[in-house]
Amino acid sequence: MEFGMFHEVPSVPGRGETEMFDEAMEQIDSAERWGLDVMWLAEIHFAPERTYLSAPLAIASAIAARTERMKIGIAVQVLPLCHPLRLAEEGATVDQVSKGRLIFGIGRSGVVGTYDAYQVPYPESQARFAEIFEIVKRAWSQQRFSYEGRFYRFDNVACSPLPYRGKMPPIRIAASTPDTFPAIGAQGYPVFASTRHVTWDNVGPQLASYQEGWKQGGHPGRGRAYVGAPIYIAETDVRAREEARESVEHFYRLQYELIAESARRSGRQQFIDRAEHLRTLTYDDVLRDNVIVGSPETVAARLKKLQADIGFDGILAELNCGGLIPHDRVLNALRLLCEEVKPRFQ
Repeated sequence: MEFGMFHEVPSVPGRGETEMFDEAMEQIDSAERWGLDVMWLAEIHFAPERTYLSAPLAIASAIAARTERMKIGIAVQVLPLCHPLRLAEEGATVDQVSKGRLIFGIGRSGVVGTYDAYQVPYPESQARFAEIFEIVKRAWSQQRFSYEGRFYRFDNVACSPLPYRGKMPPIRIAASTPDTFPAIGAQGYPVFASTRHVTWDNVGPQLASYQEGWKQGGHPGRGRAYVGAPIYIAETDVRAREEARESVEHFYRLQYELIAESARRSGRQQFIDRAEHLRTLTYDDVLRDNVIVGSPETVAARLKKLQADIGFDGILAELNCGGLIPHDRVLNALRLLCEEVKPRFQ
């Protein structure tokens, strides 16, 4: 199984951007040293109370310069907010300087306020996603190409550089709605699921529908699925639960406010229902259904059972869910993930 850490470069009251980027880089250096498979980078805008990670490709390039082994993943690049040619150029540049270690994760995001700030109509997000995705693939696979669509038109353009050794980076697509999972499977791409807002019990049917779409699309074997989940590890179960409590509770308050704002801006029932669900969650609820917290033995045992029951190929461990866990404890959780949990799956 692939083990990755999901990073947001969190902001903390009373501490500045430079300090938090320095801590993030120390965690990245440690992940490289301890044998983590992938460092995953978020793309989040206009939320200084939560995160400083708005430019994941820039951070990916910095990671590429200071590491040699670990893969660098974007989870996820919000395609409808990007200019496709600029994105293709920057993504290929990261792939070149990392010598092919980029994993290009893409999605649409459900944060309507970000779309409003970028002056991109949220109802256009699905159509823009499809168009930009097609353009990026052409830019990465053809010396020159032309394109004419609803939002963009290009005539005989040549994007430079091309990806490392002319090979397109691995692409994974995020899904959150029931119809998206089989659609991604039918296209033949690996999929991201998440337990932030839905329970592990719900991830099972999501991934089953993805595999059914994969089969109906005529692809051989089975599709590869990866799950992002808040995870925290300490030496004992009791210590892990207590150390994570404040940060996890803070995280779910922020998530409720974020989704409630999307519901207000869009009026979409899916956001209204999700916000109401998040509003009533307790710490015990999320420990049972969403978050994996415990000793290395407990975390490994739960992941093994979930993998057997649900069927997934990798985990994006959000080791500082909420951003309030102290740096030394995040480093400890990362070490335990790499040295005591990960080896149980090899």
